[in-house]
Formats: sequence, C-alpha cells, structure tokens
Amino acid sequence: MLTKKQLQLLEFIHKRLQKDGVPPSFDEMKTALDLRSKSGIHRLITALEERGFIRRLAHRARAIEVIRLPDSLGGNADSFQPKVIAGGKDQNAPKAELKPVADNGATELAVMGRIAAGVPIEAISQASAHVAVPNAMLSSAGQHYALEVRGDSMIDAGINDGDVVVIRETDAADNGDIVVALVEGHEATLKRYERKGRMIELHAANPAYPTRSYSEDQVKVQGRLVGLIRTY
Repeated sequence: MLTKKQLQLLEFIHKRLQKDGVPPSFDEMKTALDLRSKSGIHRLITALEERGFIRRLAHRARAIEVIRLPDSLGGNADSFQPKVIAGGKDQNAPKAELKPVADNGATELAVMGRIAAGVPIEAISQASAHVAVPNAMLSSAGQHYALEVRGDSMIDAGINDGDVVVIRETDAADNGDIVVALVEGHEATLKRYERKGRMIELHAANPAYPTRSYSEDQVKVQGRLVGLIRTY
C-alpha cells in the first residue's frame, strides 16, 4: 500500500517518462508535490524503490525507471500469473512475439526460461509459456522476453529468487545497467554491467557474491532489464 504522496510521485515520474523519455529532476518533483525540501523527495524515492515500483541506476544522473505500477495507475499487478519452466535463451530462438491483451492493458510475453542471479547457469532456449506484462513496461522499440530468476545475488537491487524479469533485447549496455549476459557462449546470468577498458565486470547486488571480470570477447549482452513481476 502506497501513501498518497508516494502514489503522486510515482504517477508524476511515470507520466514524465511516457512524455519525454527522461525522469523529472528532484527540483521538479519537489515543486509538483508541493514539498519544501528535496529531502522529502529522497525519502519518497527510497520508499518506492524498496517497494519495487522504481529502480535507480548507479552512476547516471536522473536515472530512474518505473518497474511496475499499482492497480490505481493501471498496473493490474494482481493479475500476473507467471509460469515456471526450465530453459534459457540463445540466438537461434524464435523471437518473442508480443500479443496484446485488450481487456487489461497488458501484453502476453514469452517466458524463455530461467536466468541465474548467482553463479551463471547453462543457457537453454525454449519458449513454452507466456506471462501478462503491463504495456507500460514495454518500449515500442525492440523485442522483449521474460525470464524466471534463480538465486539471490541481485537481492539488494530488489530482485528475488522466483521473480520474473522483463528483458528488452539489445546487445548494448551502459555502465550500471542490469543485463542478461551470456558468458563464454553458454552460460547466462543477470548482473549489473560495467565496462573497464577491454574488460567487462559483472557485479552482484549481494555482498556474498564476488564481482566477476571477463575479457570483452567472453561476454555478450543479450538484453537489459526493464521490468519485474512478483507473485506472493
């Protein structure tokens, strides 16, 4: 349950992202919510992030993404019923076709399999299930697919074991992005991406897991996290 101010801020950020493609500044948020200081905005942002409605990207100014929306903003969060299947994703897999669901503003997205949030697991590809995803999570550019998370290495980023992550297909990433990375051609993992010269570091969001470094030819980005679905 969100407070009135949290809901107002989430709606303001979402509308600005939909309109301009970039989130509002903290000063704009403060003005929109009629708050006296930016410290109140910081507290609201932190609360929304802890509740899994937004995420902040490290090392990028004004970098906020809306992960999901509550029912009152058209998110239909309670309608999600992701199915768990074995598998993964490779380059020879059929593209995940977007199937609009007219009644609830959602799209049926292919669940391609499991992704490791921990030690990389074997990447196998077979789309044999679908999950309803709010259209607000999906961009008009590029294909999307879903993966079921296995492991707890991204727990401090709000990604838990059993969550379903929504991925936009891309082979490019900026430092700080959470990506699906194919390691040495056969192992897939969900990690925060950082390039350092000709090396790629894959960072966990759990101090129990070490950062892993690879040469750039050992890592291929297969997509970027754009949303998350959780069932209780």
